[in-house]
Parts: sequence; structure tokens; C-alpha cells
Amino acid sequence: MIIYPAIDLLGGKCVRLTQGRYEDSTIYGENPTEVAKKWQAEGAEFLHLVDLDGAKIGRPVNIEVIKEILKNVSIPVQLGGGIRMLEHIDTLISAGISRVILGTSAVKNKQLVIDAVAKYGNKIAVGIDAKDGFVAISGWEEVSEFKAVDFAKIIEQCGVKTIIYTDIATDGMLSGPNLNAMKEMTESVEIDVIASGGVANADDIKNLKPTNVSGVIVGRALYTGDVTLGEILEVG
Repeated sequence: MIIYPAIDLLGGKCVRLTQGRYEDSTIYGENPTEVAKKWQAEGAEFLHLVDLDGAKIGRPVNIEVIKEILKNVSIPVQLGGGIRMLEHIDTLISAGISRVILGTSAVKNKQLVIDAVAKYGNKIAVGIDAKDGFVAISGWEEVSEFKAVDFAKIIEQCGVKTIIYTDIATDGMLSGPNLNAMKEMTESVEIDVIASGGVANADDIKNLKPTNVSGVIVGRALYTGDVTLGEILEVG
């Protein structure tokens, strides 16, 4: 199981949101590059970046910060947030992003997913953010008519090999992941599911193992000091 430390970018800084609310953000680093280097030094084997400005606006915004991070770390980086066109994907993969995560665009434009997978294969992932079991889009400000599990099956048929599944109710709450939702998702599709949301301690990682997720994204708990990356890596 791969542990992905999360770096959420807002206004060029490293922040964390609570349940996806932009008005409820906490700055945890003025220099995201230094944060990325810290996680690599502590043993991370993959980083998870989110361009929160991009998610809201609908195009990559923190591209210079992202490029700076890529120059300074040697581990792979996946990125989501505001990626709505094939040109955006081209730019990010050319810059060195290892895996591009489509979110809102995957819900609104299935053809983009098909085209992106045809061009880049397993470098394309889809983020499924669920609110009460339904897929939320546009920086979590809208809820679609798709049930998360049904949407995951559609994405699997498009050839996507990895989904990042976030339960918004637990995100940033340090309340523990939604184990039932994660288990339901892994049992519904045969592709990799990366869990996101709610991890507060090493026990949460242990509890996720039986759900058969392939990876776990950890955010706020690392920044508040509730857990160290080393502690999580030991059980992951």
C-alpha cells in the first residue's frame, strides 16, 4: 500500500481545507517546494498534489509552483485540480507529472477520459469525490447525479486503471476514513483504488488494509503532527 503525503496548493502556498471548504483553509507552508522535499526526505515514495485554485477556476493555476516542486524532488508526483482539457494534460505530463488526476472533467466530458487514456495510459487517474454517496464536482461546490460506485464502473470501462476516492464528510476532519465506503468501492471495480480523507493516525492505515485499497492519501494529520510519516510508513 503506497502512502501519498498530500500537498494542497492555494495561492501558491501549502494549505489544508476542512471538508473542501475554501473559506475554511489553514496555511501549513509558505513554500510548498520545501514541504515536498521534507516528505521525500522522510521516506515518501509518491506525492499527491492538488491545485485548489485550479479546481475552482477550471484550469491549472499553480503551474510555476508545481514545476518548482518537480525540479526539487526525484519521487513521482500525481496532480489533480482544474484539469479540463487534453492540452492541460499535455502540459503537466511534459513538465514531469507522473499521473494526472481528472475530476470534474471526467464527470462532464467522458470523451476526454477516453482520449487521455488512449494517449497516456496509466498516467491518467480519475478522482471520485463523494458527498453522501454521490459524486461532487467543481472543487466540491456542486453534486452530480452520479452515484460514486456507478461512476467508478463507467470510468473503469473507459480504461482508467486508478481512481482516487475521497469521502468529503471525513476529509480534513481527522475522524478516521469511511471504511465501509472504501470497501464497497474496491469490491465494485477491479482497478486500483486510492483512499483519501479522514486518516488521523497509524491505526487508520491498519484499518484500511482489509478494504484492499492500493494506496492512502494523508493530509492534515501530517501537518498537525497527529502522526509522523515514519509511523504511517511502518504500517503501510
